[in-house]
Amino acid sequence: MELFRSVNIDWLGKKWYFLGFSLVFSVAGLLSIFFWHGVPLGVDFKGGTLVYVKFTQSPQEDAVRAKTDKAGLKDARIQRYGAAANNEVLIGLEQRAANEAALDAGKNAIIGALEPADAPKDKQDLNNAGFASLRDTLIARDPLTNGGNEPAYADLARKIVEFRDKTKGGVLGSIDDLKGTVPDTVIAGLKQAFFTSDFAVRNVEIVGPQVGAQLRDRALWAIGLSLAGMLVYLWFRFELIYGVAAVVAVFHDTLITVGAFSLLNKEISLTVVAAILTLTGYSMNDTIVVFDRIRENVRLYRRESLAEIVNRSINQTLSRTILTSGLTFLTVLSLYLFGGEVLHGFSFALVVGILIGTYSSIAVAAPMLVAYQDWRAQRSGRGPVPASAETKQQKVRVKA
Repeated sequence: MELFRSVNIDWLGKKWYFLGFSLVFSVAGLLSIFFWHGVPLGVDFKGGTLVYVKFTQSPQEDAVRAKTDKAGLKDARIQRYGAAANNEVLIGLEQRAANEAALDAGKNAIIGALEPADAPKDKQDLNNAGFASLRDTLIARDPLTNGGNEPAYADLARKIVEFRDKTKGGVLGSIDDLKGTVPDTVIAGLKQAFFTSDFAVRNVEIVGPQVGAQLRDRALWAIGLSLAGMLVYLWFRFELIYGVAAVVAVFHDTLITVGAFSLLNKEISLTVVAAILTLTGYSMNDTIVVFDRIRENVRLYRRESLAEIVNRSINQTLSRTILTSGLTFLTVLSLYLFGGEVLHGFSFALVVGILIGTYSSIAVAAPMLVAYQDWRAQRSGRGPVPASAETKQQKVRVKA
């Protein structure tokens, strides 16, 4: 399928516009990285505590942030996750000690921050009470008047926790929700010792700073080694300048993508690194398609300059580029719009990366080939030569 026929766009004639576009976005990203937001690494890389909270009503992120700030939890990262109907929020804290005490500290810190100011001080929050606390309270109050029989109250506590967590999704609207699950006398006893808040801490996770640093180093190695491997492959498959141009274009794509995360202050997690590696391969593949057509046309149009051949090659592959990149872009855009919060960073990186990766194959990698030839011609003191002659001279030097 071919969208365009006889396209004759002078891409290289617009190289200064392309250069200006790339400089603006690259410099903006670098300024943000070095002087504004930095590289907003997620908990996966710098360590910290993740607290998963579920609310009875749709939570307001600004209100949650105001409560955490008031409680002294500065710079807590707050974001919605899961389906909107689930009313769930992920709160990231800077606490980094990887032990049981840190888990409890993170949970208690969030409970203390989100608990309403008018909460009764002499009662426990049933939505955030654990099995042991619930069992011990029932035994002490003995609402069944069975002498504080521990197995019986342990069974009741287990029923209450399972009903709350499995049937009600972790949050009870009121203690009366338990009617039909436990006897009325138990409900009356619970009302004397418990109240229900509008939220529940569902889970707490910790990533230690050492693990985070190790993940960060491995992510940088993965990106660096992938670029080096591509350079060697293109050097072997084409010529060194092709490999250098392709790697520069991919580095350009990565820089702008990371810069976009910094400018928007979006966290970079392991899934985002996976997306960056994906777009690195995607951009490289698109560049190789253009390079392969350039190599074929060098053999066919021996008397034309390399600039004319590069323009011709880009125009000939334009339909393929728009079809493949366009369809891929629509797919990742749908993932970004409808994939949910968990995939938001991953899909955002792909949306930006595919746009920039397709652009760089035309506007960064290809012009570098022509610029290199022009530089070599000026250095040797001769004018521009046909692309075929340039290629022959390079091959003679290799044989020599």
